[in-house]
Amino acid sequence: MRIAVTGAAGFIGQAFSRHALAAGAQVHGIDKLTYAANPVTVAELEAQPGFTLHRADIAEPAAMRDLIRRIAPQAVIHLAAETHVDRSIDHTAPFVATNIVGTHSLLEAALDYCRALSPAEKAQFRFLHVSTDEVYGALGAEDSAFAETSVFAPNSPYAASKASAEHLARAWHHTYGLPVMIGNCSNNYGPYQFPEKLIPNMILKALHGEPLPVYGHGKHVRDWLYVDDHAEALWLILTRGKIGEKYHIGGKAETANLALVETICAMLDAAMPGSSHRPHRNLINFVADRPGHDFRYAMNIAKIERELGWRPKTSMEDGLQRTLDWYLARRDWWQGIRDSYAGERLGLGR
Repeated sequence: MRIAVTGAAGFIGQAFSRHALAAGAQVHGIDKLTYAANPVTVAELEAQPGFTLHRADIAEPAAMRDLIRRIAPQAVIHLAAETHVDRSIDHTAPFVATNIVGTHSLLEAALDYCRALSPAEKAQFRFLHVSTDEVYGALGAEDSAFAETSVFAPNSPYAASKASAEHLARAWHHTYGLPVMIGNCSNNYGPYQFPEKLIPNMILKALHGEPLPVYGHGKHVRDWLYVDDHAEALWLILTRGKIGEKYHIGGKAETANLALVETICAMLDAAMPGSSHRPHRNLINFVADRPGHDFRYAMNIAKIERELGWRPKTSMEDGLQRTLDWYLARRDWWQGIRDSYAGERLGLGR
């Protein structure tokens, strides 16, 4: 299978690309290589047989039409997006440009390409759009988890841009017959995640003895999904999912932010008994909550379990330990980012 992967140099994109390559696919990565694309990650991907990187902006229609035509993929998986809620609150324009305009541009390019295929080729072609749990808004403490039929109610500029993108993908299937499938995921974590996100941010700040900023009282709840489990789910949707359907992908690991940070601190205490910053939980610092902060997300994954036989393999404890060990071992990956963003607020995660 020849696959075009937008956002291939990003966190989830690189994980999916590695998974697809291991499954024998040819992967053509499409990436603008913004601030979140680490050169170390790019070099590792480009060193793998079967991977080709195309530096391009999905929001440029002519470039996308030409590139999709040249790649001639049997599938497109759309992961390219601006994803950080804090950044979307401070600067909305990049989220509109990439997540909405870029999705429209890519859908048009895919539709133009698909229309030129033979009937047999058209029957095999797939477009997998990757969305998020945040399109549904916030849950209360006792509310049932989001289902595929839940009503959209995005509360942040990021969430609104992803909701718009998902609406476009759905419309291009129902109006034009583009063979679209959709996957909505919960919060991802794992190796190679940019340090503005909650888990790597806490790990690296704690390593350096810096305050660990936690929004509000730390009671906000997220469902955490190990990135390699997500990559496996996306592969199953791409290869076995039904056209026109959407599938929820979650980790079954709802955790309050404060509890998560305290767990990371305890793991660091155990991993670094000689650290002058122990106990690391003393570094926790409560800060003013961000505007419109959703209280809780949770995903009902019964559909993907039932139809595709997928369920998360990685427990939160195991996934966090793997993630911590990776960041402790891979200073070569994150030190340049820390140096580049010294003095800038990297954010506090989704």
